Amino acid sequence: MTYSGFLLCFVVIPIIILFTAIWRKSNKLFWLATFIHVILAVIYTAPWDNYLVATRVWYYNPRLVSGIVFGYVPLEEYTFFLLQTLLVGLWWQMVVRRINSTEKFQPSQRLRYTTSIIVAVIWLGAAFIFLSHWKPLTYLSAILFWAIPPMIPQLFFGADILWHHRKLLAWTILPLGLYLSFADSLAIKSGTWVINPAQST
Repeated sequence: MTYSGFLLCFVVIPIIILFTAIWRKSNKLFWLATFIHVILAVIYTAPWDNYLVATRVWYYNPRLVSGIVFGYVPLEEYTFFLLQTLLVGLWWQMVVRRINSTEKFQPSQRLRYTTSIIVAVIWLGAAFIFLSHWKPLTYLSAILFWAIPPMIPQLFFGADILWHHRKLLAWTILPLGLYLSFADSLAIKSGTWVINPAQST
C-alpha cells in the first residue's frame, strides 16, 4: 500500500464523511481553532519525526512514497500530520454535539497540581531513558518525551475541566485512537513504513 493510498483510504475518506455530516452546523470559531491546531501539530511534530527517521527508529519504503522529502521525512508524512489533526477536530465537533456533562463543575486545584506533577515525573523518567540511549526503549521514550510536554500545562491549568468533560474526552480520544492504531498496524504490515525492532519494544 502506498502512503498516499493509505492517506486516501484511512484519513481523507473519513474526513469527507465527517465534513459532510457537520459542515452546516460548524461555526467560524471551530474552523479557526482547527486551523490553529493543524499548524501547531505540523510545527511541533516535524522536528520529532525528522529525528526518528534520521536515526532509523522508523523508515519508509522508498517505492511507496512520492520521493518528495523535506528534511528526512516524505511529503506524505507532513500531510498525515495535517489531515490527522483535521480528522480529530471534525470527529470532536460531531461528538461534542451529542455529549455534554450534566454534572456541576467543581474546580479543584489539588487535581490540577497532582496530575501535572505525576505527568511531569513520568516525562522526566522518559527523558532520562531517551537521553540514555537505551535502544529497546528508544521509540517508547521518544514518544513520551515528545507527547507529554503539551499535556503538562493543560493539566496544570485545567485538569479539573478535563475531568468534568471526561465523557467527551473519552469518546473523542478512544475511538479515534483505536481506529488510527488499527490503520497504522495495516500500514506496517503492508510495509508502507517500518518501525525498527531493535529500537522498539
